[in-house]
Amino acid sequence: MADEKVQRLGRDSALRDFLRSEAAGGILLMFAAALAMIVANSPLYDMYHHFLHELKGPTLSSKLGPMTPHLWINDGLMAVFFFLVGLEIKREFVDGRLNTWERRRLPVLAAAAGMVVPAVIYLFIVKDVPALYNGWAIPAATDIAFAIGVLALLGSRAPASLKLFLVTVAIVDDMGAVAIIALVYTAEINGAALLASAVILAIMYTMNRNGVLKLWPYIILSIILWYAVLMSGVHATIAGVLAALCIPIIVTPTSPDAQNSPLHIMEHGIAPWSAFLIVPVFGFANAGVSLEGLGMDQIFAPLPLGIAAGLFFGKQIGIFASVWIAVKTGFAGRLGGATWLQVYGVAMLCGIGFTMSLFIGALAFPGNELLIEEAKIGVLMGSLLSAVVGFLILRFAPQGGHLDSMEDEQELKVTL
Repeated sequence: MADEKVQRLGRDSALRDFLRSEAAGGILLMFAAALAMIVANSPLYDMYHHFLHELKGPTLSSKLGPMTPHLWINDGLMAVFFFLVGLEIKREFVDGRLNTWERRRLPVLAAAAGMVVPAVIYLFIVKDVPALYNGWAIPAATDIAFAIGVLALLGSRAPASLKLFLVTVAIVDDMGAVAIIALVYTAEINGAALLASAVILAIMYTMNRNGVLKLWPYIILSIILWYAVLMSGVHATIAGVLAALCIPIIVTPTSPDAQNSPLHIMEHGIAPWSAFLIVPVFGFANAGVSLEGLGMDQIFAPLPLGIAAGLFFGKQIGIFASVWIAVKTGFAGRLGGATWLQVYGVAMLCGIGFTMSLFIGALAFPGNELLIEEAKIGVLMGSLLSAVVGFLILRFAPQGGHLDSMEDEQELKVTL
């Protein structure tokens, strides 16, 4: 029994690998964003903008027009990122920390409150400008890579329970963001392409139900599904999530690392590419904002102010208040080994909306470069404030007590 426990503790889980890659990837994302800002405010800006927006490729969709590098990144590479998000969501709900309602209720509650409150604050600030209402979802998202990257800088000062809480909240948050993109930011629908997408999904689902475990049929059908969804009018990244939910998973109660599980194989294979290439490339392509001629009027315009306030104030209020109320009412238990100040610090880090917020900002105001640039300013301000303040709180917060028992500590080691 002791040997088995040692083996369990020594075996890397999918979530541990995820945390490692996202932590390193989050730090790389910070550098990519900083580099984009430097380039956008240097003599290289014209070359940067020309490469991303003016180089034309083939026309895959009449709605999008000729494919530019920026479109390939946002509609192509990000579909792979959303595919990984879908794999993580399915793993956690089927074979991970969200596989029972008792484990789901606190992160679901926190994520829901962390999406609603920022949206309310945003809408309150822009209430006199109806043209900006469509951006309500921009501050509702959390960037897990960036937030985990900040936590990684804190080392042991961030208890494992906080890292796990942040990951689970962000995963549920991603589910909400995917639903919003699919339901809110979809305009004209091509019925034939949508029907084709449904047929492809049905085929993938049937393969799953009939025990097809080879990955290559799913990969081919996922690519075809991406093109069908692109043609349908629904944002192409949704294809990534839908395809991921059809990938078979072999459930292993003692460890999420079944070597013959297609989902785990694909997740481990894609995670490094997402963390070290796709997300940083997206950050570099979307974070470059020229500050030339930028004054206080532009910074405190309703759109950037609403987004920044939603991220910075809305996230911390919604998430911390929901956790506090849940614990005080007995709806959920305290996070092991963490003080209330540390919980507040993590709630603050959830205000880092970078990747998802930038992505939704581009969808909220299609074709309006001015509003997209203003949205970027708001995302950068809110995310930077949340990152710095959250880091400082966690850096100087008194450490929590020890976990209640050795079993709890071992469970965290196995999970993380």
